[in-house]
Formats: sequence, structure tokens, C-alpha cells
Amino acid sequence: MTTYPQGSFGREDETDDRLFYAEPRLVVHIDDYALGAIASYFERVLPHDGVILDLMSSWRSHLPENLPVKKLVGLGLNDVEMAENPQLNHAVVHDINADPKLPFDDGSFDAVMVTVSVQYIVRPLEVFAEVNRTLKEGASFHVVYSNRMFSTKAVAIWKGLDDARRAHLIASYFNDTGGWDSPQALDISSRQITYADPVYVVSARKAAGADTQVER
Repeated sequence: MTTYPQGSFGREDETDDRLFYAEPRLVVHIDDYALGAIASYFERVLPHDGVILDLMSSWRSHLPENLPVKKLVGLGLNDVEMAENPQLNHAVVHDINADPKLPFDDGSFDAVMVTVSVQYIVRPLEVFAEVNRTLKEGASFHVVYSNRMFSTKAVAIWKGLDDARRAHLIASYFNDTGGWDSPQALDISSRQITYADPVYVVSARKAAGADTQVER
């Protein structure tokens, strides 16, 4: 089990997240090249005709338009943002920092993704354990990140690491919750000659017979 330094998951702004995200932000936080790289990645790895959870969802899920999906569920903090998301079939307003327990049955999803938001999770081991519970055996969790953030809401340990070490941090979340196959890290950044925002993924599959146990 990883030993995280004291204060690792503290933030500059510890006010209620529901207040911070109460005002809809109908903007994207990474450039078009990065968004295209994410869509291409999802096209390659997400199951066709699956039931998918967009964790910490917003007004865009960044799935390619041609990806056949049986059901896309969004879980986020702002109902207005999710109402503007044309790809969601169902939206749930829920604060995972206040309550990491996900309001879904065991084995509900064929895949879960969280896109450029993992840096805001203050109880990551509990959240990753819950994601594992809600996934079907062999299903995958894809954690996509870049170097953009609302700095005052990002956890301290994230801000102290470079992009490569952030992959190791996310891998520790998988490893420390248990119930996952070995996590895999990828740099999926656009290879444009001009500058593009970097994009990385750390993913893992729910292991056979997984039984996650995290102290709460």
C-alpha cells in the first residue's frame, strides 16, 4: 500500500464543491488537437454497444460520434452542464468528494471513463474501489488527464508532480484498491507539428473475481 504524504489530498479551496461548480461552465479546457486525440482513443478502446459511465461528467463526453453506445450515463455536479451534453442518455447529480459511494448496482457498466478531472478527487481509493464494484468482470476504467486544472480545487499531491509521475500516482490508486489487472499508461497526445495540449491515459481492467477492500 502506498504511503501518501500528509496533506496529499488537501486543496487550497476546501469550500463545498457544489458551490464551486454551481455555475455552468460550457467551455472546454483543452485544445481541439487534444480533444481529437481523446475521441480517437475512446474509439479504439471502448466497447461497442456497451453501457458506459462518464464519471465527473460535464457538457461534453468526448466520445466519437460514430461509436455505437447502448447507454451513456453521466455522473457530475452540474445538472445544467449535463443537460447540454448531447451524448448522455441519463444524468446523475452526485458529489463523489462528499460521498464516494456510487449510486449504481454492482456490475452495471462495460466501461467507465473520467476525463481531465481525476486531479479533483480527494478520496481516490474509495472512488476507484467503487468504480471497480460497478464494473463487469473484465471491463475497463480509463483515466484521461492533461496538464490543465482549476488549481485551487486540485489536490496538493497532483500539483507537485510532473505528467510522468502523475501516471505513477494514478497507477497507485489502481494498485492500492486492488481488484484490477496491471494498470497501463499511455501518451495519446496529438502528434501535430504545432503545439497541442498533452493527453495521457492510465487504464486497467477489473480482475477476475475482484473483491476490493478499502478502509473508509
